[in-house]
Order: sequence, then C-alpha cells, then structure tokens
Amino acid sequence: MSKDHDDFDFEPVRGLPQVLPKGERMLWQGAPRWQDLAVHAFHARKAIWYFAALALAQAAYRFTQGQSLAEAVSPFQWMMVMGLILAGMLTGLAYLSARTTVYTVTSKRLVMRIGMALPVTINLPFSQIDGASLRLFANGSGDIPLKVTAKERVAYLLLWPHARPFHVSHPQPCLRCIANADQVAGLVAAALAGTATPALSEAAAPGRQTATQQPVAA
Repeated sequence: MSKDHDDFDFEPVRGLPQVLPKGERMLWQGAPRWQDLAVHAFHARKAIWYFAALALAQAAYRFTQGQSLAEAVSPFQWMMVMGLILAGMLTGLAYLSARTTVYTVTSKRLVMRIGMALPVTINLPFSQIDGASLRLFANGSGDIPLKVTAKERVAYLLLWPHARPFHVSHPQPCLRCIANADQVAGLVAAALAGTATPALSEAAAPGRQTATQQPVAA
C-alpha cells in the first residue's frame, strides 16, 4: 500500500461530503489532538491510576495479613502491566479517532466527519445551534461543546467521543481536544454571529481542494 494512500480520497473537499454551495466560505478546519483525546476522552491515564490503586490496595491487605513486603507487592507487577496494556489500547483508539475526524466551520454551518469504522458526516446549520461554550486545558487545547435546539437532537452514542461528557439526555456535539481552543471558540462565536473571517486551516492532502481553492459556505 502506498504511504500516500488516503481512505477519504472520495471526498470532493476534505472533510465534506460534497462541494459547498456558491457563496459559502470555509472559515476553519481541524481535528482533535490525539494525545489530549487519549487523556480527556479515552481516559488512558486514569486506566493506569486505576490499576495502580488496585495493586496498592491488594499489597496493603496482604501486608496486614502477615505476608512479607516482597510477597505483598508481587501482584503489583502484573497489575501494572495490565494497566499499561489497557492504556496503550485506549491511546491507539484515540489516535485512530483523531486521524479519521475532521471538523469544519463554514460561514453557515458546522460539519463533523467522525467515525473510525463507519464514518458519518453530521451537518449542523447555525440555525440549529443555540450557542457554544469552551473548556480549556492546561496546554491550551480544549473542548468546544455546541448547544443544539431541542428538536435537533443527535444520539449520544452516534456522537461519542465527539460529545460533551455526561450530557446524555440532551447530547451536545463537541469539538474535542482542539489546539488553540480559545482562538477557535472565538471564531465559532463570530461565525454564529455572522461576523467571522477565514482563519488558519489544516493542510489538505495533495490533489484535494482546499479552502483557498474552493469557497466553502453554509
């Protein structure tokens, strides 16, 4: 297989199922940072802490039952190996999820191409979005949840992990773990208000239409 193979080469515009209508402009396009997605969405770090806590609890119990320190901590090794394997698997899923995701903000809508095994495209015209919020992380990346109108609900399981955590009864599509999230949130707010101008977008694959080659509109 060629190293330049693109599983989404059928898309006329990267991340979009069709060329945008005349007059629609692409304002921004991006994807989650897989490292942050592994921590904040797939909880790979918590998996390691969970197995470490189990190992320490079991070691403490064995020690109080009269076993030697060496015998008490013996389960710690294989439990930590299990924790690292699980964290590695979760990190791999986060990488695949980020690699197959494209978020696109145009002058009239937000489009989410998501899904690892079965990609789907979710189209959210601004008329269906009541507002957006921002959750920043320490490294400057963050989540941008979108509050949709009551009649335009999208199933939580269809969205996950691109959904605001714990909002199951009223799911909120979410741009997860976006770099420079404060700048992107400002652009989304301006787009919703109709005052946005094009911003930086990720480089498109060679031979594909980009924001500079094809106007993108809502």
